[in-house]
Amino acid sequence: MTSSSSALDALRAEANELMDQLPAMRHGQVIQQALTTLVRMAEVEADRLDWKILTAAMQDMERAFRVFYPYRHTRKITIFGSARTTRETGEYQMATEFARAIVKRGFMVMTGAGGGIMQAGNEGATAEHSFGLNIQLPFEQGSNAYIQDDPKLIDFKYFFTRKLFFLRETDALALFPGGFGTQDEAFECLTLIQTGKSDPIPLVLIDEPGRDYWRNWDSYIRENLLKAGLVSPGDPDLYTITTDIDEACEVISNFYRVYHSSRYVGDRLVLRLKCRLTDGSLAALNASFSDLLVTGAIEQGGALPEEVEANNSDLPRLTMHFNQRNFGRLHQFIKALNEMETEMPKSMTHPEKK
Repeated sequence: MTSSSSALDALRAEANELMDQLPAMRHGQVIQQALTTLVRMAEVEADRLDWKILTAAMQDMERAFRVFYPYRHTRKITIFGSARTTRETGEYQMATEFARAIVKRGFMVMTGAGGGIMQAGNEGATAEHSFGLNIQLPFEQGSNAYIQDDPKLIDFKYFFTRKLFFLRETDALALFPGGFGTQDEAFECLTLIQTGKSDPIPLVLIDEPGRDYWRNWDSYIRENLLKAGLVSPGDPDLYTITTDIDEACEVISNFYRVYHSSRYVGDRLVLRLKCRLTDGSLAALNASFSDLLVTGAIEQGGALPEEVEANNSDLPRLTMHFNQRNFGRLHQFIKALNEMETEMPKSMTHPEKK
């Protein structure tokens, strides 16, 4: 028997065993949909390169799913910035300091695993509290010494799968000055948040004191996009520019002071909260943010019937018929929500858990 036929027999046995187990598996229906899609693809005309791209992308995702799964309930911060920033610069030192400070608040740090700002992030967080999402490039990129050989270092073949996991796993973004890659990451993150394809998260743009990299970038946004009506008036509220590490950490931590997470259930946006709002706070939100609603009011309650099996089903909820357009305004809503009076016990801790 040839090695190829042996491999085929082994695959057939694994596939048969999986098919037998599907009805009893927790996510069996979704797995069945994935297998059905793969079978359908095998029935259409495709080049060898098409299948190689599909296989490599799936292998990228398999590795990342396995690494991240044990840490799925821990909040993570992505640090973006130039790979060319040297250790002697103030920006490198600020990135190191920021990573060290945010880890103390209970977060983990994700970087692209390369040099410059990425290395600074892994250095400040240490390997214990770091992830490295590395990609092979013909120049500039190799994993830095602070994450090299760590089991939380993931090698990606494709930028698009790597970026998928940056955005899927992160709970906040901290950007330091950088080149085309950093600009691409900033604009893509803003686009996904602005269009509702990413959950609301805080985005902090950090400059060294005395530098105006992000202020100049913000001027471009306001002069060329906002004034021309190419972005909504609330969209600049999607990000915060600062030269202060403590302020950057406060912006991120405060975003999750009351707000926990969100999802859509049917035609309603559901915001999970860490604690209930007072009746007065709820009334104030309804008075100030009625423009977000298609109909009805912002209501407070428990998990909806469709959410009973979901994670965090014990958390209180706000539900609304959100217009699904004004995501910059939704960020303003979450910031206001986090400043409202709550029924949170004064002794309650602030664990950074999803």
